[in-house]
Amino acid sequence: MDEQTTKINQSRQPLTVTLREFELTDVDDYFVWASDDRVSAWSRRDTFTNKEDVLAFMKETVLPHPWMRAICLDGRPVGTIWVTHCKDERQCCAELGYVLAWQYWGRGITTEAVKLVLGTIFGDMEGVERLEALVLVQNVGSQKVLEKAGFTKEGILKKYLIHKGKISDIVMYSFIPTAN
Repeated sequence: MDEQTTKINQSRQPLTVTLREFELTDVDDYFVWASDDRVSAWSRRDTFTNKEDVLAFMKETVLPHPWMRAICLDGRPVGTIWVTHCKDERQCCAELGYVLAWQYWGRGITTEAVKLVLGTIFGDMEGVERLEALVLVQNVGSQKVLEKAGFTKEGILKKYLIHKGKISDIVMYSFIPTAN
């Protein structure tokens, strides 16, 4: 099991942020953020309403994903972070995504998780020279995460995707190791 670790200090108590592969026993923790409308509002996925659907999603999507990790706080999953290698003419790129349980927002946890990813992903994924993140224009918190982690804001893509039934603008971020 691959695990990455960093410590952050919030409220005088050091917190240990780690990344690790998911296990089916994480279903209860996964359900915490997957069933929260505040979290899924920013996600491409709809809110889950029962653990059986989360368990099926974990079996079909999470576990087989080549680079999806649990964001753990003191060993317990509080979110997920993933990198998807792009295909064909974009095979030099990969896309970063993440979600974090609402009660942990604003504590620097996701920023630290993104930094952990940056420390290994270019060695883990052969041929990747650029890591991208697409963020809804309204998601200022996620934009701050990426900027604090060292990503570059490249611009706004107008009417780029349909999010929750609405045509939406997104902000394109990138991290290119030789440029940062």
